[in-house]
Amino acid sequence: MRKTLMSVVILAAVGLLVMPGLGCGRDEATDEAVVTDEAAAVEEEVAEVAEEAAEAEEQSEWQAMEQEGKRGKINEMSNESLEELFAGHEKTRELYARSYGWAVFDNLKLAFGISGGGGNGVAVVRNTNERTFMKMGTAGVGVGLGVKKYQVIFFMQDSQTFNNFVEKGWQADAGAGAVAGKAGVEVMTDFVNGLAVYQLTEKGLMANADIAGTKYWKNKKLND
Repeated sequence: MRKTLMSVVILAAVGLLVMPGLGCGRDEATDEAVVTDEAAAVEEEVAEVAEEAAEAEEQSEWQAMEQEGKRGKINEMSNESLEELFAGHEKTRELYARSYGWAVFDNLKLAFGISGGGGNGVAVVRNTNERTFMKMGTAGVGVGLGVKKYQVIFFMQDSQTFNNFVEKGWQADAGAGAVAGKAGVEVMTDFVNGLAVYQLTEKGLMANADIAGTKYWKNKKLND
């Protein structure tokens, strides 16, 4: 963009230099007026190009900052959620240490007869800290009214479970809540089908993770 701008400026300057010679044999005052008008037009055009270039560069930088900002916010949320989980339930830290990878999602769920929600998260290979940013969404027919904000935390036992979750996406079926709550009122202390699932709300950790019908998939924009 800067090269284009410089080319326009150079062409404009050359035009201003050669234009007086084009008027040989014409009235000097007329030629001077024409040159002045054309010079003003060129200046306006150069100014417009410069303004567009500046706006494009500013927009590009803003988009990059926004993307980086979103990643940072998701990473901050995931770390805080893990610490909250560990603080209240020490055995979950042991399960985390045995996991191949983990994922945390921040979800906002609305229920007004028809329920729906969505959020963002990140899946992380524990040993390498390799991160894949993801999204989640849910929709269905619900009972009651209200807004519910919560975090869902996954521990994945092995690379196959983790890679399937990240690369193919994952959908919690009707039995997902039962899987997450197999330990009854106790917190999960082992993997079930390669997964351990926890749900944090404003009131703390739920014994039964209510995640049925929720889909998880890659966030293409944040992984560019």
